[in-house]
Amino acid sequence: MMRLEFTAADLRNLTVTAPRALEETAFSVRRLRIGPVGVQRIRPGLAQWHRRHRTRAAARAGILLDLVPREGFLPDFLLPLADDLVTGVDLAAQTPAEQLAADINQLPAAVRTQRRLRDLAEGTSHARQGLARDLRRYFDSCLVDVWPQIQAHGAADRALRAETLLRGGIDGLLATLGDRWRWEPPFLHIPWSGLNDVEVPLCGRGLILVPSYFGGPALMYRPEDPTVLIYPMHAGEAATRSAGTLGPLLGRTRAAVLAAVRQPANTTTIAERACVSLPSASQHATVLRNAGLLTTTRTGNAVLHALSPLGEALLRSDSAAH
Repeated sequence: MMRLEFTAADLRNLTVTAPRALEETAFSVRRLRIGPVGVQRIRPGLAQWHRRHRTRAAARAGILLDLVPREGFLPDFLLPLADDLVTGVDLAAQTPAEQLAADINQLPAAVRTQRRLRDLAEGTSHARQGLARDLRRYFDSCLVDVWPQIQAHGAADRALRAETLLRGGIDGLLATLGDRWRWEPPFLHIPWSGLNDVEVPLCGRGLILVPSYFGGPALMYRPEDPTVLIYPMHAGEAATRSAGTLGPLLGRTRAAVLAAVRQPANTTTIAERACVSLPSASQHATVLRNAGLLTTTRTGNAVLHALSPLGEALLRSDSAAH
């Protein structure tokens, strides 16, 4: 069991970010190695992704297969909190040699003694370029097609956390982060695969929560900055479910857009949740508003869409049908 100890300052400094491309790259390599067991119930599409990519994983992942073991420690330089892949790859490739060596030294002895990992631990230019190349090649071949879906699920997860925070406060948010996780103030108890219990004081610097499609939980402790907790996101499948019954009535895409407004959202967020383009989201939102299913509030250049009472009733009746 891992226990995170919160102070009042930590509870005031709690943030939830979007999924990060480089973290998802690392966790997806692990998922290819161990299979979709354990998360299939939450993300049904994971098994198909695994079958599609597992046979050629070694050729695509390169050095990542050595850096990402089936369980346990993940090198911190693969988890840089970068907003996009390009920045993340650059940060990973520019990691100071001391950190490269320290992280690689925590990998199993049979792995870290391999030539390409020894070269990376020494920080050679050739090894750094190889790391960057393998990260880009793997993402482009294995993740680029599913990345919009990951972003949409991440947006749905963040909306869920925001709603939980509004309805139940910080206690409600922390109590519902993960299956079998327990919030017993001031400790958040997280099951993990380590042999010994671990207690991590957050020391008033706060906590950054990062939802992950492929992995978690994982903790990155940063002595001078907020600790980072990567947790398994909920897939947010409301749009998919609603499209089943409402699809014949509204059309599958329009039904997905309607379901994406269960929590009020701007047009960009609707596009992310429903996995459609921004122009398509805008067009369908206009049709739904004209039909009396949505309301739109404008403040300056900002636009916020919300369900009308009729839209809420339609979605409630659809949920009752499942």
